[in-house]
Amino acid sequence: MAWDEWEELKAKAAQNQSAHMRLNHVTPDYGGGESTRGDLTVRQKDLAAIGSAAHELFQDFGRFSDHARMSSIKAAGGLKSEGFAIGAALDHVAERWVDQVQSLLDACAHISNHLRYTKNQHAADESYIAGTLSSIAQLDQGFDERKGS
Repeated sequence: MAWDEWEELKAKAAQNQSAHMRLNHVTPDYGGGESTRGDLTVRQKDLAAIGSAAHELFQDFGRFSDHARMSSIKAAGGLKSEGFAIGAALDHVAERWVDQVQSLLDACAHISNHLRYTKNQHAADESYIAGTLSSIAQLDQGFDERKGS
């Protein structure tokens, strides 16, 4: 692709999107208001479902992927013993499979653990805030008593 053509395509794309694309809000013309608050909401139930799904995938994929790896290794050994060059390639794929599986399992564990930690931390924060607010209420009550209200 020629450099001039590239620049022309970039300019055309910028012209087509400049007035219409906003990733951080919706313009008032399309139902958005002046609010700076986004419309993305999430509830604890949703987060719990994601964490559970990640944990379930971690358990199931770990178990099932091992069956696939063992079958591939066995097939690779059989092919190599019969003199087929593809046996070595299949063996290489099985070795790479282990790395890829571990990456996926690590990601699932990270998601599950992070959401569990977030839930526990949120509960601790709520408890701290409730305690702080009740302390402020007690202080206010003490000031009100002192003023004679």
